[in-house]
Amino acid sequence: MSNKPVVLVTRKLPAAVEQKLAESFATILNPDDKLYSTEELLELAAGADAILPCHTEKFPAETIAQLPARVKAIANFSVGVDHVDLEAARQKQVIVTNTPDVLSDATAEIAILLMLGAARRASEGERLVRSQQWKDWSPAFMVGRQITGKRLGILGLGRVGQVVARRARGFEMTVHYHNRTPLHPDQAGNAVYHASVEELLAATDVLSIHCPASPATQGLINSERLAMMHRDAILVNTSRGGVVDDDALVSALQAGDIGAAGLDVFNGEPDSIHPGYRQLDNVFLLPHIGSATVETRDAMGFRAIDNLIAIFNGEEPGDRVA
Repeated sequence: MSNKPVVLVTRKLPAAVEQKLAESFATILNPDDKLYSTEELLELAAGADAILPCHTEKFPAETIAQLPARVKAIANFSVGVDHVDLEAARQKQVIVTNTPDVLSDATAEIAILLMLGAARRASEGERLVRSQQWKDWSPAFMVGRQITGKRLGILGLGRVGQVVARRARGFEMTVHYHNRTPLHPDQAGNAVYHASVEELLAATDVLSIHCPASPATQGLINSERLAMMHRDAILVNTSRGGVVDDDALVSALQAGDIGAAGLDVFNGEPDSIHPGYRQLDNVFLLPHIGSATVETRDAMGFRAIDNLIAIFNGEEPGDRVA
């Protein structure tokens, strides 16, 4: 019988990650990549010393309260931890970790893709080619907007936001940002700080959202704030859907109050996304693939494993959030 701690892995992980995990732990894997119900999750957790979940598994206070006493840690395969009630975990003395840093480049690439896709009407163009509806060329055909030289507003100039800023400077964009407090110039570069969200929106041609989901940011981008953006502005979200009021954004896009949006994250994803998004041509949509590269997914898994090894060696994990 193995004396290794048992780790419940809630989704199918990259093969390299599962192999590395098995070097230090006994594993309960999910080879069919099934999305477990809360009841199934708790039943499987009865045989585990730690859980390695993704953002698809929810750990509200009532679920954490029902976790077996032997569960010592929740080592998330994600940088966001809004799916875990951190205070409830602290009260139950369950350590919670995440996987920051390693997602930054991949997520920043998706933010740039969303900017370009929304600005240049990529969804419309791709559908025209696939459906054989592309019949001609004219000076007025599929005219979009350039992002080169525009003002990029970054809401949350953290790890990902800073990479987006560096990439955007390659398009000669001027970078503006809002954080709760201004960053040191070594981190902010030449980005212009705005003390409020409202000030940032008024100075923005393209808004890229990178703040974490929290009670303070829930519905932060609402109808009042969208009205502060100009009619050609583009909104991009690679953070969490909850930061945006869907009804407000759909209404603004329908009315032409802002020009376009590029979205990789949604409220109610994947089954309960606001239906208005699917009906709009001026929205470029992706299925939450910000971290979906081979390099990043492996790195996320290895980082989660490092956190688990530290925990079971009696050490402080590097990415502890609770």
